[in-house]
Amino acid sequence: MDQHDDGALSEAFWAVARHLRHLTKAALTPWQISPSQSRALRVLARQDALRLNELAEQLRIAPRSVTEVVDDLAARGLVERRPDPADRRATLVALTAEGRATAQAIADAGRAETERFFSTLPDADRAHLVRILRGLTP
Repeated sequence: MDQHDDGALSEAFWAVARHLRHLTKAALTPWQISPSQSRALRVLARQDALRLNELAEQLRIAPRSVTEVVDDLAARGLVERRPDPADRRATLVALTAEGRATAQAIADAGRAETERFFSTLPDADRAHLVRILRGLTP
């Protein structure tokens, strides 16, 4: 592959990534949730509860940023803070019932949007794309 092809590959990859990011933001509109808030809900939906620093690690954002995300979600009644029974100085964050329902609805909408986006590819190409992308993931 020559340099021109390398540029085309990168350009095509980032064009798809930008388009997917745009579709994701649009899919979140009914819930008035930001992508970072959606990611936090998704992580918390897979856990019982997490400390703020653990959530920050999983989201790969600064602890100060995760505090802002959690504050916004708590103000909307989607998450709650509670004492960590293992360490009274620490605080856990967990989804509320409304937060769990919202996380599920957002996940369902995301799956539907992803299916719509990739539906133009034959199943074999989709499987091949997944294999390639997983091979590139560190």
